[in-house]
Amino acid sequence: MRNNSSATVRFRPVVPSPSAPGLWWGLLGIAAFSFTVPFTRLAVGALSPLFIGSGRAVVAAILAAAALALTRQRLPHRALWGRLALVAGGVVVGFPLLTSFALTTTPASHGAVVIALLPAATATAAVLRGRERPPLAFWLITGLGALAAIGFASMQSGGFGQLHWADVLLLGAVVAAAIGYAEGGLLARELGAWQTVSWALVLAWPLMLFLTMLSVAQQPPSATPGQWAAFAYLGVISMFLGFFAWYRGLAIGPMAQVSQIQLVQPVLSICWAGLLLGETLTWATIVGGVAVILCAGAAVRVRHRPAPALATRSASSLQALGD
Repeated sequence: MRNNSSATVRFRPVVPSPSAPGLWWGLLGIAAFSFTVPFTRLAVGALSPLFIGSGRAVVAAILAAAALALTRQRLPHRALWGRLALVAGGVVVGFPLLTSFALTTTPASHGAVVIALLPAATATAAVLRGRERPPLAFWLITGLGALAAIGFASMQSGGFGQLHWADVLLLGAVVAAAIGYAEGGLLARELGAWQTVSWALVLAWPLMLFLTMLSVAQQPPSATPGQWAAFAYLGVISMFLGFFAWYRGLAIGPMAQVSQIQLVQPVLSICWAGLLLGETLTWATIVGGVAVILCAGAAVRVRHRPAPALATRSASSLQALGD
């Protein structure tokens, strides 16, 4: 069959070839996010958790509004605002506020271990949102990872069945962020990566500004220069610029490989907690972190592995078209 025949079917590769720039951008984003838990722990030493959780979003929203205005971005279609609200509820409102309150009473290294469940939780949210049908091994490994995280938190809180309220908040933060990441990943295909985060920040700005003013009225902020620097990092880097590098890495791809870099984040966070905050790393923290990270990594790998039946069916279709 000739190449210029109208019946000729040309296929583009579905999965792009490995790209070093994508991996490096993804690693840069994760490196930026890895300071979030330690710096939140540092900031809550003087500032109220409500001020930190809401104020950092206000700072990021101002930067996002300026970026959208300078680049003259068009308003998203009205049908997308509901989905943007879901993203905002997860990564702008839910995760920052829940982690800020949780880290008032729990060490940063402890919080990093519980939050290590986020990669598997994000993969689960993406599966449910995208109506995928992963193999049974995915659900088994994801469940094992959840049990490992809950078991670690329980033992650190005094024994099984005695979860501290901070652990419940951290688990809630994981769920909120997973939903926001999954929906944001889908929206990024339509609006663009940084535009999705920016519109979510702008959408949540009125609520977060109100909460910030409420926190200031209840407890006027007063902190050391180091604690203010930590707060500035949370607003500028963790809530805004870090997403630029992370989503750019995912856009360059391959997304399956780049997304697994997120497994490095809890390891880095635990290291920063020891170096910057002087927290003592116990064997329980190390073993718990390794167990959760291994389960999350296995779940992500299983989810991105194509089903044999689907692969066989695709190969048969290609062969039939070639014949």
